[in-house]
Amino acid sequence: MSKPMAKLRTGLLAKKLGMTRIFREDGTHVPVTVLRVDQLQVVAAKTQDKDGYTAVQLGWGKAKVKNVSQPNRGHFAKAKVEPKSKVMEFRVDADALLEPGATLSAAHFAVGQKVDVCGTSKGKGFAGGMKRWNYSGLEASHGVSISHRSLGSTGNRQDPGRTFKNKKMAGHLGVERITTLNVEVAAVDADKGLLMIKGAVPGAKGGYVRIRDAVKMPPKDAAFPAVLLEAAPAAG
Repeated sequence: MSKPMAKLRTGLLAKKLGMTRIFREDGTHVPVTVLRVDQLQVVAAKTQDKDGYTAVQLGWGKAKVKNVSQPNRGHFAKAKVEPKSKVMEFRVDADALLEPGATLSAAHFAVGQKVDVCGTSKGKGFAGGMKRWNYSGLEASHGVSISHRSLGSTGNRQDPGRTFKNKKMAGHLGVERITTLNVEVAAVDADKGLLMIKGAVPGAKGGYVRIRDAVKMPPKDAAFPAVLLEAAPAAG
């Protein structure tokens, strides 16, 4: 008999502040990435009847009104929230939908819980085959002349007489969507809106990341549907 699937609740949208370390009670230290959750509010709720799927749209931080397009101003006004710097959607179960205007807390994830963190990796520009694809390179001696880091052969002879598509060669490295699975929540400071994730997560300082319950190691006692800072505004 298959295990029942865990309830799919919303994740969090956060900004990467950098890395530091924290000390545990036994004196050991843990390297952590600090993520900030700032005025994270529900901007819209997508329903099966209206949109064909169920999701929660979250907005992070606060943006200057002059930098927000007119259609987006109306979108934020409809939810009765201030214009947001970043907007992102999370697929959820129908019973995990949240009312527009509700503010999520960093305590949405518990200490010790496993989460998946998705972000955009750092851009590294044009890179050779060894750095980009972990090629071993050519011999360091035995007749190899000034081509130690070259790719080597990139194809066959007259047949097929060309290089196949998707051949791993030198090119642009980085700026890719990367998801790190099963990382641990080391600490939470709900008052300051900070999440501390054990180890490194994708992306540069100042970049946005999305955090969700670990798919492969779902939490057993997670708050459902979410942990809110304040209740959603009353309708009307």
